[in-house]
Amino acid sequence: MSRLILLPIIAALAIGLSSLEAIEQFGLSALPLAIVIGMIWGHFNHRPLNKSDTRITRFCQQRLLRSGIILFGFSLSMEQIFAVGWQALLLDALMIFIIFSMGTWIGIRVFKLHRDIAILTSVGSAICGAAAVLATESVLKPKQQHVSVAIATVVLFGTIAMFSYPLIYQFSSMSEQTFGIYIGSTVHEVAQAVAAGEAISGETLQTAVVVKLIRVMMLAPFILLLSSHLSRTTSDTSGQHIIIPWFVLGFIAATGINSLVALPEPLLNLLKLASQFCLALAMAALGLQTRWHTIKQAGPKPLLLALILFLMLICGGYFLNLLLITA
Repeated sequence: MSRLILLPIIAALAIGLSSLEAIEQFGLSALPLAIVIGMIWGHFNHRPLNKSDTRITRFCQQRLLRSGIILFGFSLSMEQIFAVGWQALLLDALMIFIIFSMGTWIGIRVFKLHRDIAILTSVGSAICGAAAVLATESVLKPKQQHVSVAIATVVLFGTIAMFSYPLIYQFSSMSEQTFGIYIGSTVHEVAQAVAAGEAISGETLQTAVVVKLIRVMMLAPFILLLSSHLSRTTSDTSGQHIIIPWFVLGFIAATGINSLVALPEPLLNLLKLASQFCLALAMAALGLQTRWHTIKQAGPKPLLLALILFLMLICGGYFLNLLLITA
């Protein structure tokens, strides 16, 4: 089957499944579902790709991914940021800095992982899971194997983390709103923030989603800073310049428009669906190129790094929330 037909089918199937109540309870959004479905199909289908399929796959992973991230900006507004207070904004920034810097250092210096695997795994845990990994790919230009390994580890431990929050809440001293900030500042995916918050209360759900979306919005300046840093530290400085991922500026512009202009609700819903479909297509394309043996060949070190970051998010994030957020 041509990927021109297959990829939209996988994306639509993932979006449809993610809307089912039984699937929602597990916090599985359309994006990880598209990856899983694509991986399953790719595992059993070994038909060699022709030039047309290769071009379509590359288009989905690059152009449609960036379009989806730009459109996702219409889900955010500055009012949402101000509503949760500056402490939550500071907390998100600190979590991103700590998780990314420590994860990269441990991955490269301690585990001797390839730089790209360490960076991609760390950014996926620090910001917003698989979408952050693919967005960062535009700066690093890594091997496909490194991208696949990073996303697999993030999806695995992000799902485990999601089930941990309702249990932690029973033994915590946080209010429902404060615990929502904790969820939003530490959970991997937006869908997991929804599932974990909903399991506690409506107030926790609302706060968790807002704080999580703020964290997602920080993906834009993060990529710009990472691009600038890599351009300065590369060993081959001849002809080097800062790589500006222009889609990030589009993301910021979309957020600004949504903050300044009262867009009609039907239009916002359409933009949200278009964003989700573009991102699901990108994830499906990635899943089709991912093979189980690729992840196994990477060895236990990437999984161990993702486990350490998972514990840092759950445990370190908990105490940081207690320190910065008033219960």
